[in-house]
Amino acid sequence: IDVPSMLIVMGGGFAATLVRFPLSGITSAFVVGSKAAFTHKKVNPRDLIEEITTLADTVRKSGPLGLENVEVSDPALAKGVQYIADGYEADFIKDSMERERDLYLDRLQAGKKVFKALGDSAPAFGMIGTLVGLVQMLATMDDPSTIGPSMAIALLTTLYGALISNVICLPIVDKLDSKFDVEEVNQTLVIDGV
Repeated sequence: IDVPSMLIVMGGGFAATLVRFPLSGITSAFVVGSKAAFTHKKVNPRDLIEEITTLADTVRKSGPLGLENVEVSDPALAKGVQYIADGYEADFIKDSMERERDLYLDRLQAGKKVFKALGDSAPAFGMIGTLVGLVQMLATMDDPSTIGPSMAIALLTTLYGALISNVICLPIVDKLDSKFDVEEVNQTLVIDGV
């Protein structure tokens, strides 16, 4: 572990990302990215269809008020069911749910862009750290004891940049991308079902 190397890569990557995006966008991207990376729960559209069919049977038998006591697994579907049970108009429900879906998908896209920017800038700052280490090494060639630490900075920053990019950021980008596709289908399915 080399602290200056980490500071060059992480500090530089974060600074470059901060220039591209507002701070609020970066914080929300970290929240969205960490949820997608560590609590990614994939909902099968077939399961949603079965649940919507069960809810439709409940409405057919008991009316809209029958939905008040029903347990619903998906949060968006639960909100739609609550709208129906509360007696809102169909246009209001559709507009409200479409707006929430679009905002959620926008947050996923924004998170994806931020992690992509971090993944792109980390290797570049790794190379910058390598250059800094080489300059330090060449500046003190007369003292052999400084060659090792300078070379460590040179090599470790490249390693840290590659690791941050390929082990953390780009896999999160891929997860957010797949989550976007799944959520777009599922949310649209929920809106149509409601």
